[in-house]
Order: sequence, then C-alpha cells, then structure tokens
Amino acid sequence: MPWEHFSHGADIGVRGTGASRHEAFEQVALALTAVITDPARVSADTMVEIRCEAPDDELLLADWLNALIFEMATRNMLFGRFAVTLHDHGLEAKTWGEPLDRLRHQPSVEVKGATYTALSVEWREDGTWVAQCLVDV
Repeated sequence: MPWEHFSHGADIGVRGTGASRHEAFEQVALALTAVITDPARVSADTMVEIRCEAPDDELLLADWLNALIFEMATRNMLFGRFAVTLHDHGLEAKTWGEPLDRLRHQPSVEVKGATYTALSVEWREDGTWVAQCLVDV
C-alpha cells in the first residue's frame, strides 16, 4: 500500500511510500486526507498551490503537512490529489480538492497539526522512500 496509518497513543501516524521522495510526500498527504475521510470521496475540482522550505527533509515533511492542514482549515476544503516537486529542501505542490461537504465526506476527526514524533524521511534498501510522522487529532 502506498500510504497507511499507524497508531500511537491518542495520535495517528501517517506514512507514505514511493519510488521517489516526491511520491512519498504525495502519498503521506493522501494518508493525511484519509485520517479525515475516504480520499475517494474528494473531487479534484479546485487547485491550490503550496510552497515550503526547510533545512532538511524531516522538517520539510512537517511543514508540508502543516501547510496542507492550514489550507484545509482556512479554505474549509479537503484535498484528494497531489503533485509534489522537490528541489533540495524546497517543495512546490499543486493540490486538488473541493469544499468540505459534511454529509458526503463524513469527516471523522479534525487534524490539528503534524508533530515531530516519529518524523522521518528515509530511503530504504528495497529502493523505496518512506515519509512519516504523527498528526495530532
């Protein structure tokens, strides 16, 4: 599975796996959406651009997820499709989604933020990249 959740106390872990760093960042964003609702329920009607920079991959991952959480909260939207481009420790992304519809999306929780707990971005010997952290719900 390219994304998954893992449990940790009261928080929820989000993990994305891909053949490249940018695919892992896209998949962990999908895992973030899946904490709230089934990503298949989210239409890709509206595009929002997000840019982040950080001194390393781990902090970039936390900034990326927190930027998504901010955009979801301030725009009252959910995102279900992501296109991420990484340059060193800079991220440019296009995200597609739609306004939250409580009846159709049936959100289960509100994500408050990405944390530094279990935060990692790593290349594995099987040739995959894994990006993960815990999110506060």
